[in-house]
Amino acid sequence: MKEIDLRSDTVTKPTTGMLQAIMGAEVGDDVYKEDPSVNQLEEKLANMFGMDEALFFPTGSMANQAAIKLHTQPAEQLICDKWAHVYNYEGGGVSFNSGVSCKLVDGDRGMITAAQVEESINPPDFYHSPLTTLVCLENTTNKGGGACYDFKEIKKVRKVCDKHNLGLHLDGARLFNALVAKNEDPKAYGKIFDTISICLSKGLGTPMGTVLIGNKKLMKNAIRVRKVLGGGMRQVGFMAAAGIYALDNHVERLAEDHKRASEIGGALEKQEYVREVEPVETNIVIFYLKKASDEAPFMKQLEKENIRISNMGQGKLRVVTHLDYSEGMHQKFLDVLKNIKL
Repeated sequence: MKEIDLRSDTVTKPTTGMLQAIMGAEVGDDVYKEDPSVNQLEEKLANMFGMDEALFFPTGSMANQAAIKLHTQPAEQLICDKWAHVYNYEGGGVSFNSGVSCKLVDGDRGMITAAQVEESINPPDFYHSPLTTLVCLENTTNKGGGACYDFKEIKKVRKVCDKHNLGLHLDGARLFNALVAKNEDPKAYGKIFDTISICLSKGLGTPMGTVLIGNKKLMKNAIRVRKVLGGGMRQVGFMAAAGIYALDNHVERLAEDHKRASEIGGALEKQEYVREVEPVETNIVIFYLKKASDEAPFMKQLEKENIRISNMGQGKLRVVTHLDYSEGMHQKFLDVLKNIKL
């Protein structure tokens, strides 16, 4: 059997239908806003979430960084969880691109509460500390194992932001996983957040692309910020067509990824060599071995079976199910887990 790659849902290849959509795309020069496929994708997502405008970016990190730039001024501060992608996995871009610092919150599996946000806001008249102007949430949480926010808590965070005149951005890299898992309405998110980044290259399986959506007041400068960050692209409608195809064909099937992830979590819990499996809500499984010294031999036995997973450090091992992970692969992986000897 070919390699079973469970390191991330970013390792997928385009499906036959997606390749046909890419090859048949109508394209133009997007820097001039003349690419019809890009324009269609942006309009589709803006309408889906009930927001004013949308802009296509090459990567999720660039879209998040642009959003932070739109919300803040240098020397200000944003609030996020200690495991947030914008802090841990975007190369220090918050400080480099926007001159902004991060107030890190000790949340639960990457999720923070409204009460924690409130207590993290610096007094606006205390000029010795940075001015707090933005809150960044992440749903689902990456380092938190695909955990989904309780939407009631998100509403409470919005109230705190309104009370203190703070912006609210959502890193929605895997937002569609949360929408499917919790049967939520995209428009409900559009009413709460000022900006949302929607990644198309994770669970939805496109080769590249993230769309930033938001209200008109903030988004009016988004294309300028994208230009400054080097994100202007030409006939990128080929990739936008992949995004449109994914939105039309790959959303509901995310439930399959969630089911398989849950089964993997259940199988791991039965193994004597496993100390803990974090709760599995979507397509990410995070687990820990009983002994740290077992990590290397564990990974080696997986490699012998042509299986790859992620070691996130500090004993945290990660499995991510995705579009290219078939039922046959799934059954083999479950069998391998049962037969590992440590």
